Amino acid sequence: MSTRTSTGQDEPVITSIAQLAEPMREGEKPKADWRIGTEHEKFVFCRNDHHAPSYDEPGGIHDLLMSMTEFGWEPVEERTAAGGTNVIAMRGPDGTVSLEPAGQLELSGAPLENLHQTCAETGRHLAQVKAVGEKTNTGFLGMGMWPDKTRAELPIMPKGRYGIMLNHMPRVGSMGLDMMLRTCTIQVNLDYASEADMAKKFRVGLALQPLATALFANSPFTEGKPNGMLSYRSHIWSDTDPARTGMLPFVFEDGFGYERYVEYMLDVPMYFVFRDGLYIDAAGQSFRDFLNGKLPALPGEYPTQSDWTDHLSTAFPEVRLKSFLEMRGADGGPWSKICALPALWVGLLYDQTALDAAWDVVKGWTIDERQTLRDSVPKMGLNAPIAGGGKLLDIAAEVLDIATSGLAARARTNSSGDNETGFLEPLRDTVARGRTPAEDLLAKYHGEWGGDLSRIYDEMQF
Repeated sequence: MSTRTSTGQDEPVITSIAQLAEPMREGEKPKADWRIGTEHEKFVFCRNDHHAPSYDEPGGIHDLLMSMTEFGWEPVEERTAAGGTNVIAMRGPDGTVSLEPAGQLELSGAPLENLHQTCAETGRHLAQVKAVGEKTNTGFLGMGMWPDKTRAELPIMPKGRYGIMLNHMPRVGSMGLDMMLRTCTIQVNLDYASEADMAKKFRVGLALQPLATALFANSPFTEGKPNGMLSYRSHIWSDTDPARTGMLPFVFEDGFGYERYVEYMLDVPMYFVFRDGLYIDAAGQSFRDFLNGKLPALPGEYPTQSDWTDHLSTAFPEVRLKSFLEMRGADGGPWSKICALPALWVGLLYDQTALDAAWDVVKGWTIDERQTLRDSVPKMGLNAPIAGGGKLLDIAAEVLDIATSGLAARARTNSSGDNETGFLEPLRDTVARGRTPAEDLLAKYHGEWGGDLSRIYDEMQF
């Protein structure tokens, strides 16, 4: 989640709804300037007993973050209500390393030109955290959900916005706390050239997000046993908070653009406002009221652009719009999958011929058919039903072929002359075998592991 340090109070206030679309318009870039921003989370565990370390314990999350200074990372601090500070992130040339609510570690990578750079960035980051882990006796697990931890066994990180969200989540859904405390994801952030380009990419991304969920499904265990799902992380979103999640049917309506997304976001209840270095609880309140100076949490005050940017980060649909598009449907996973996710979406969305071909695959699907697919994928994976009969696996190879052609057309090569298509190989293997990563893990659990889920720490750690 976002790491905020500036209050933004020196900015001009927003005085009209029309201003709210400006960040999206300002995100428009010519194709030559399109970049790839990859984010990936991982679970942190103590090697001795596999517990999730707290923030303050020796070798815990604070020590882990501060150990990264030896690689040139600099701490980002947040004020506390008691007047102290906590290190909540590290900033460096590869972006930001931040802590998620229960100590999951996230790299929000830098905006890069090609996938070779993306995978190199991932490699540097993983090498650094593994080196730090040797000092702090911690390991890092690449999965979509904690396989064996209850909520009560997990620590809470001292970050102001998390306290507000943790209090609010049980009011609006049964699994919001699981989302915050027990899940990890990979996502990629991508650019667009115009409002029309954004809309088409948004539609393709939403319609095919269930395919990404299936290809990366990697969360079949809860509290030490199979949970009946392949991507329980994806299932969790079905009852986290309906006001800020979902497949957004309006995206497929004629005329969809920035202003329609703004209207959607104005109907998403707020979480907080950031003032004087502290988060003020505004959970459930209306940004429309804020625009009118009538926010109960800050009566008489009006929002700044930073307040709106914060609010944009508090909706969690399958694809999210800020000044770029975020593809949000994948479970966390191993190194090869971290590189494969941006390869899939860059291949589909960054070449016009590929984008048109991907749209041809999904443009005939109805709202109900898209929703049925989304609802089925967490349990059925590649066997989920698609529009017109058949199953998701039936179109998976075609979509990967389209992505491959899109990457080939980009012709971005490394020093050895290899283009970017090789990063799709882990996904091709999944499709060729017709088995999600979760099904492979379940086979091991019922087979060679003999029901001993502790084996997963060796199998899935970085």
